[in-house]
Amino acid sequence: MGREFDLLVAGEINPDLIVSGPGLEPHFNQQEVLVESALLTIGSSSAIFACGAARLGLRVAFIGVCGKDVFGKYMLDSMAERGVDVRPVIIDPDQQTGLSVILNRGVDRAILTHMGSIVSLRAEQVSDAWLARVRHLHVASYFLQTGLQAGLPDLFWRARSLGLTTSLDPNWDPAGEWLGLAQALQSTTVFFPNASEALALSQAADVAGAVQVLAGWVSIVAVKLGAQGALARSSDHVVRAAALRTQIADTVGAGDSFDAGFIYGYLNGWPLDASLKLAVACGSLSTRAFGGTDAQPTLPEAMQAAGLA
Repeated sequence: MGREFDLLVAGEINPDLIVSGPGLEPHFNQQEVLVESALLTIGSSSAIFACGAARLGLRVAFIGVCGKDVFGKYMLDSMAERGVDVRPVIIDPDQQTGLSVILNRGVDRAILTHMGSIVSLRAEQVSDAWLARVRHLHVASYFLQTGLQAGLPDLFWRARSLGLTTSLDPNWDPAGEWLGLAQALQSTTVFFPNASEALALSQAADVAGAVQVLAGWVSIVAVKLGAQGALARSSDHVVRAAALRTQIADTVGAGDSFDAGFIYGYLNGWPLDASLKLAVACGSLSTRAFGGTDAQPTLPEAMQAAGLA
């Protein structure tokens, strides 16, 4: 019998407030700077990934912690509208939902994040009962989800013992220490660093060397290379995919949409090169609008852009 959901995402819940303008630069000493636009939208790597996967047609459930507040309600309502089942989410009235303020200059951005409840999810809150209902478990923002870190290796092993595959997107380490991932990677099926993260974690001199190191830790490595596309390796099989040319509004969440595309291909038994092409198409197309979710493609749209239709 098939399982009820394709994916369970264990992650952070916070909206993004995107403030945009060319050459945007804040000034202190109470100097007011006018911007072109401001947008409150779905934020957090995990939530953007979940929405992208649901947009492609995967059955997605989400577990995390948020406050009983305006930002928490906005996130849960917005995710549910995009087809993500948020029933597992823990709403804690004693917590405050986090928020990221993004200063966007088009192809570059600065991010100011209030952690709030991002740090609160613990591995033991992800029950075996929920794991038994899904095929795959995805975790993102490892270095921000400090409450999850210690128990993540055990969570992934529990998931694997129940027949799930797993994926992990580390995102950037604000402390710059890059510690603690090795044990979790032992039970990770698919690992999703970008080039900078792969270099920092592997201590390799270049991306090719980083991929070689990381491929010794996990079954599949898919490295996001921005304008240069992406590179993936499974065993000794290495594939590349070029980025698509798009009119970029901003790049918020592009890596998370990439992850969603790759996992769609992976869960449907696609070859490595086809999964990577779909991932790159999803990431590239997501940059056409402000925010991480508004331009996420449907499956037919992404397949056509990737040359897979």
